[in-house]
Amino acid sequence: MDYHKKPYVYVKNLELKISDMKKSLDFYESVIGFRVLEREEKRAVLTADGKTPLLTLIEPNNVAPKELHRTGLYHFALLLPHRSDLADFLKTLMNLKMRIGASDHHVSEAIYLQDPDDNGIEVYTDRDDSSWVWKGSEVHMTTEPLNARDLLKAGTEKGWSGLPAGTIMGHIHLHVGDLRAAEKFYCDGLGFEVVTRYGEQALFISSGGYHHHIGLNVWNGRNIPAASPNSAGLKYYTIAYPGNKEREDAILRLKGLGAEVRELAGIYEVIDPFGMAIHLI
Repeated sequence: MDYHKKPYVYVKNLELKISDMKKSLDFYESVIGFRVLEREEKRAVLTADGKTPLLTLIEPNNVAPKELHRTGLYHFALLLPHRSDLADFLKTLMNLKMRIGASDHHVSEAIYLQDPDDNGIEVYTDRDDSSWVWKGSEVHMTTEPLNARDLLKAGTEKGWSGLPAGTIMGHIHLHVGDLRAAEKFYCDGLGFEVVTRYGEQALFISSGGYHHHIGLNVWNGRNIPAASPNSAGLKYYTIAYPGNKEREDAILRLKGLGAEVRELAGIYEVIDPFGMAIHLI
């Protein structure tokens, strides 16, 4: 099932503040396999299919290194269409001798790495949703070592040639300062549903029964401050609603919670309780 189109609510793309455009572009093109869709001196829009923006990089003036123990991006996650794509990607990373993490989450298989500004990236494929295990309204997810040897068997003779055209933004995972406040804003306001709780440490939420469109954790600390405006890291991310009515309903709920929603050239922006900007489209 495709959980990243109507009638679901999902993360579509994001914008990152980076410190060195040349270095970041080299990484995102050569290692991750993005293509450049638009290019300016201090801005680059990246795509997998040549037409759909997935990641925008901006290099602000006086950008500072990413701060520790702040709210913000834990990782963004690129969902590949096929397991063979992930196998080919893993083989390429091994040939490049990249430092990576790799996990089996039962619902998915994932590879983790960091960009030059220490922004987290997950590249993953989902297992068929018929194999996901549900207990009531919660889906079973775990973090076990990835069976790399088995995954590599799924590789193709052609090998990795960059992100496949069917690559999408699968989910985003955020550092927050308070899980209860996060649940109220993201579920009662934005309209997501809780699908997994990791005790008092993390919360995973989705639309339509996906294993998660957004992850929220307090692993950077509780009640931590937001990142400074000039810090490298997340500038904003975009949530797509099925239509204007669903978006308007979400805006009304957010305003009912006391959140300020601003319109910017037809795009509505709200700041979550932890200082992160979200565009509602």
